[in-house]
Amino acid sequence: MAIDVINSVLILGREEIARYPFLTEAGNYLREKGFTLEQFAKDEDLQPIVDLAVRRIETAADGKIFNSDFSIKNLDMEVFSFLIAVVLLKQSGMNTLIKRFSLAEARRAERFLERDLNDSANKTSELAIKIIRELFSMNITKNSDYFVIPASDYLKHAVHFHEQEWKLVNRLVDNGSVFLTAHETVRLIRKELDNFISSKIRSSSIPDVAESFRQPVEQLLLLAKKFNVQIVETTEYPPCIKHAMEIMNKGENLPHSGRFMLATYLLNKGQSIEEIAPLFKNAPDYNEKITLYQLKHLAGNFGSGTKYACPSCEKLRSENLCFAIPECNNIINPLQFGRKKVNA
Repeated sequence: MAIDVINSVLILGREEIARYPFLTEAGNYLREKGFTLEQFAKDEDLQPIVDLAVRRIETAADGKIFNSDFSIKNLDMEVFSFLIAVVLLKQSGMNTLIKRFSLAEARRAERFLERDLNDSANKTSELAIKIIRELFSMNITKNSDYFVIPASDYLKHAVHFHEQEWKLVNRLVDNGSVFLTAHETVRLIRKELDNFISSKIRSSSIPDVAESFRQPVEQLLLLAKKFNVQIVETTEYPPCIKHAMEIMNKGENLPHSGRFMLATYLLNKGQSIEEIAPLFKNAPDYNEKITLYQLKHLAGNFGSGTKYACPSCEKLRSENLCFAIPECNNIINPLQFGRKKVNA
């Protein structure tokens, strides 16, 4: 499919819309074709599109990526099945299905973005670059086989990553810009692409067509039941908190970072300042007024009212405050320790 450029605005063909159905052009395309939602619910000739929309959601719920068919006769089905899937998800109101669907569609879009970025003829790479620029405010340009973005943009988008390979010091940087492969570029925006699609679904304005799509919506409600879980939480403290309490009980000096961890953990677990303050009495430099003031500050009782979060496990590891045991089970914050999901 060709992409026309008029006054720097990309005009998408059907295949491009099918690859990226979350773009505004997809909704416009449906209106241009003259279809209404009631037609999809009542017209037997359009029933295969509704069935495909349900399968698209079911595929996402199973953690898989929808396998697209870009043959000429199926391009409209590709576009419309996404739009009808959004309608069904909105009607069902099932957040679990919306989350799984948006993530699966983000991963699907990643494949096309990477392929388009790597287009040697530059016919589709311009589209992929424009999508990344406009949706995610990333100033991206192509330089030979690399995609270049300012270090400031990189840091803003890489905040979701904790692996060492994504640290700026481990990237190829030149003159304030970061050089990425096509794969790394689209991987960088996965979380934001997921959030974008999810927000599009949640904010979409859909007319009341509940009766028209009753059967497929009930099918989705049944599907969502298998994802109902109950969180069982133990009262046992994580090892980092246990260690901090042991240090305080012995009257030894717990570093400021350790006291911050202990206080924010307990505050976020719902304990009051009056319950927490006595834990610090054995500290060599204990001062009641200062301790109460600091706890009130962490609890958000002053200024902006912001309550401080408990540091992440990665942060605690960097400060030698982590004493992980098998039960930590790859948690990313001490507050998650002891939580177990069971079928409801």
